[in-house]
Amino acid sequence: MTPAGSLLVADGLHKAYGANPALDDASFSIHPGEVVAVMGPSGSGKSTLLHCLAGIVRPDAGTIRYNGRDLTAMSDAERSTLRRTEFGFVFQFGQLVPELSCLENVALPLRLTGVKRKAAERTAMEWMERLEVADAGRKRPGEVSGGQGQRIAVARALVTSPRVLFADEPTGALDSLNGERVMELLTDAARDSNAAVVLVTHEARVAAYSDREVIVRDGTVRDMAGAV
Repeated sequence: MTPAGSLLVADGLHKAYGANPALDDASFSIHPGEVVAVMGPSGSGKSTLLHCLAGIVRPDAGTIRYNGRDLTAMSDAERSTLRRTEFGFVFQFGQLVPELSCLENVALPLRLTGVKRKAAERTAMEWMERLEVADAGRKRPGEVSGGQGQRIAVARALVTSPRVLFADEPTGALDSLNGERVMELLTDAARDSNAAVVLVTHEARVAAYSDREVIVRDGTVRDMAGAV
């Protein structure tokens, strides 16, 4: 049964890599504006779940519905467009483009959707101000600290006003102080824009910023609130 008002719902997901099952009848749901922490030991399937939910990997079986649309039935081009326009991504090491300035990195998702440079950079700077890294705009990624770089990555993920933000170990490369600040800014900004956040982490202090926790173990999902 699909929880009422869910934005993204997965049901009965199976995914194997060769003879190794990564997901085994996994289900998941998230509402607009909700932050859900996906936890579990290394190799449990939590990153595979995120990649399936985001349309990066196609499951072997099961269904994923986003905003009423069947994600698993979409073409590669349709899923790519969705990731570019309605999904945002933050990864453990930021993955900023080293040849671009930090401002250009944040503006890049808008430029890829056809927004003109000045308008894109104006919106990008607004997000950099919100994430407290406006002074790094003209610097290259290699010239800023790890904490600044990750906040820049969060600004880039949110610049298109995505409906769903996927964050895969977003504080994994940071010390505890910088990690706490990144999570405060990320979750506050996402909630203010009513974006759902799928947060993959193995750290309890990071999961504490979520509204709900699900545990992935041996490819299955257990919702700690009993909603899935």
